[in-house]
Amino acid sequence: MTVRRIEVRERVMAKNDEIAVDVRQRLATHGVPALNLVSSPGSGKTLLLERTLQDLGDELRMAVVTGDVQTENDADRLARWTDRLVHAVVTGGACHLDARQVATALEALDLDDTDLLFVENVGNLVCPASWDLGETAKVVLFSVTEGEDKPLKYPKMFRMARYAVLNKVDLLPHVPFDLDRAVACAREVNPELEFFFTSALTGEGTAAWYDFLWSCVHTPVRS
Repeated sequence: MTVRRIEVRERVMAKNDEIAVDVRQRLATHGVPALNLVSSPGSGKTLLLERTLQDLGDELRMAVVTGDVQTENDADRLARWTDRLVHAVVTGGACHLDARQVATALEALDLDDTDLLFVENVGNLVCPASWDLGETAKVVLFSVTEGEDKPLKYPKMFRMARYAVLNKVDLLPHVPFDLDRAVACAREVNPELEFFFTSALTGEGTAAWYDFLWSCVHTPVRS
């Protein structure tokens, strides 16, 4: 007798991918690009989103879906800088968002009145790499306090991402961080990765980030 075992994870992932296709089609129908922001905890992605909402909120219609394991703290921080709904997903311990959660969030958003969607994923460089949320592109963030070899330690995330933000560059004079080596490590994993160098705290480098966001709205972003 032959026994074939079907892993539960395989079924769950397949269903997730089906929903992600629907999410991507829905966003495309309304012409809304979606960026899935992924990082380790503490990289500064919430602060970067706060500054982005503060600086561009009067010109660019941005919606946000933010995920966290236990609290709505990040959503509360972001909501201070926008009149639009910030959809908080509390995963209850899960280490990533999934496409169903994003699809549910879209039901509460007016996509005809939205230029750009941010999905702030749970702080983790492992699990989110495997889950398609229906995003246009993944944007991976890491900071100068995390070590230059981060991309080599978490290669799948950097391989899946199309864009990278190296944050907290204001700390470069104070930490033993080799910027060129960090970029080289990332490009070793993904030669096509495009970089932005920012300080979400001081605003350094955000002009290039903002130009990129405008380009996402006006021209198709690479997936």
